[in-house]
Amino acid sequence: MPEKPATPLLDRIASPADMRGLSVAEMRQLADELRAETIYSVSKTGGHLGAGLGVVELTVAIHAIFDTPHDKLIWDVSHQCYPHKILTGRRDRMTSIRQKDGLSGFTKRTESPYDPFGAAHSSTSISAALGFAVARDLGGSPENGIGDCIAVIGDGAMSAGMAFEAMNNAGHLNKRLIVVLNDNEMSIAPPVGALSTYLSRLYAGEPFQEFKAAAKGAVRLLPPPFQEGARRAKEMLKGMTVGGTMFEELGFSYVGPIDGHDMDQLAQVLRTVKARATGPVLIHAITRKGKGYRPAEERDDKGHATAKFDVPTGKQHKAPSNAPSYTSVFGKTLTKLGETDDKIVAVTAAMPDGTGVDIFGARFPSRTFDVGIAEQHGVTFSAGLAAGGMRPFCAIYSTFLQRGYDQVVHDVAIQRLPVRFMIDRAGLVGADGATHAGSFDIAYLANLPDFVIMAPSDEAELVNMIETARGIDDRPSAVRYPRGAGVGTEMPETPTALEIGKGRIVAEGKRVAFLSLGPRLAEVHKAAETLTAKGITPTIADARFAKPLDEDMILKLAREHEVLITIEEGAIGGFGSHVAQLLAENGVFDSGLKYRSMVLPDTFIDQATPDQMYEVAGLTADDMVAKVMSALDISTLGSQRA
Repeated sequence: MPEKPATPLLDRIASPADMRGLSVAEMRQLADELRAETIYSVSKTGGHLGAGLGVVELTVAIHAIFDTPHDKLIWDVSHQCYPHKILTGRRDRMTSIRQKDGLSGFTKRTESPYDPFGAAHSSTSISAALGFAVARDLGGSPENGIGDCIAVIGDGAMSAGMAFEAMNNAGHLNKRLIVVLNDNEMSIAPPVGALSTYLSRLYAGEPFQEFKAAAKGAVRLLPPPFQEGARRAKEMLKGMTVGGTMFEELGFSYVGPIDGHDMDQLAQVLRTVKARATGPVLIHAITRKGKGYRPAEERDDKGHATAKFDVPTGKQHKAPSNAPSYTSVFGKTLTKLGETDDKIVAVTAAMPDGTGVDIFGARFPSRTFDVGIAEQHGVTFSAGLAAGGMRPFCAIYSTFLQRGYDQVVHDVAIQRLPVRFMIDRAGLVGADGATHAGSFDIAYLANLPDFVIMAPSDEAELVNMIETARGIDDRPSAVRYPRGAGVGTEMPETPTALEIGKGRIVAEGKRVAFLSLGPRLAEVHKAAETLTAKGITPTIADARFAKPLDEDMILKLAREHEVLITIEEGAIGGFGSHVAQLLAENGVFDSGLKYRSMVLPDTFIDQATPDQMYEVAGLTADDMVAKVMSALDISTLGSQRA
């Protein structure tokens, strides 16, 4: 285990109130200790590292200068909140972060008054901060009151339209509001788009620090690399009027760029803004993701997310898997198909690595598109590609596809455009908790007319479903699959398209039938073994398709069994509900079938390991056995045979 770093000043900080009298030199020392503490803490638990290291100085400066929790500090996405948690009374619980019954990896309102707004998806902070500011001016009185409202948003999150919708509204309302643009040229993946180019031009040029003449726009305040860039750009900027930036056109006073790791600059600017701001202000701070920890700085993702690791070397302690991940299977399969089908294109929203699109992109860069954190645009962009004769595979996590739902309905489904949605992280995802769980996609897609929805029971099935989706050229389709490794099954050499809407019988039995959608099939097999040992041999069916349903197979199962149980990794209103509708319309319940549907419970499940979360959800093999016992009215299987 790494030796715990010495943190004499941090040890005296029980809450931000203890920071209010610190000198700039002491704030600098506290930042150094906080960075060491953050590295040590995450090395023991794993979690999001790089983003927090990039905002250590900013975190210290805001808490030292502003009056949190009366002043509302809102972290966008909040990957970067670990140093904030350490300073706000949660230091002794950091070893529980992202674990069952432990601290959340994100800000969470129920966890601390210093987390006034929960976050885990991006680009929400400015909207929320503006809401607080308006509530303040209208006399709102939540716990601790409302003072200044500060949103800290990364450059990647600024690529989403919601951030600009909020800024446009804030400029119109002209409320006192502070937005800190944490510009590290790095979200999870490298930034893309015109906004990134614009920001690069800003900090390569002369700074515009003329906020009421308080923070002078002098080149000397910038670190040396920026000073040189400013001098080179001086001639180009002669015709530019100070205040002519995009942000000021939206109604914000613009301060920056400043060095987000220079405590003197941070303290000067934050104190000036606090003293003199009357309307919305944007402070543009340049930072480095992973700052101060070389192994993070040298990683491609700057240490965005990490397993437990060795502090001196940065080596992560990841358990090896004998099976490929579903994500990598998608990336490799799509690449193989792309070699013979030049109409295939891949689209993702700022998650090329997380979705496997980077594998396809390495082989076909001209047919790969990362649209940034902009799921709405990504969906409609894919719709345009489909209308233009291409075969788009739009790879977005289940939880993030929710952000583009109107576009799925209006721009894809109504027009019957063959966009192929590859929905990663379907089901429960573990340490990221409820905010990232893929709980709802079956329900929110299966109610759309003419949508084909598939869910593989293993990685080999995923290969065939990707090929199936490739061939669907007359309507939209989706394949949902989980995070993590497959089951280790033999992979097909050549992908084979499945017959649309046809499931399969995996094992023949009597009395009880399991109808499973997706990777819970492995647990169904375990449940069947237990039941068989007690005299009940169930039929096992793999639905494969949530839509269209295999009506013939389902009605046959209903006719030939006393009990029919559907199983899915999705919320109420999904696959099981559609099966129940089919059974009801065909009068099956009139003849006494005992039907049960095993779904995710009607609650948000907090973070834990995936196995622990499925125990909470009641979707384990033991739960399936118990469901059969209950349906057959058998009080216990014990040693008796049914």
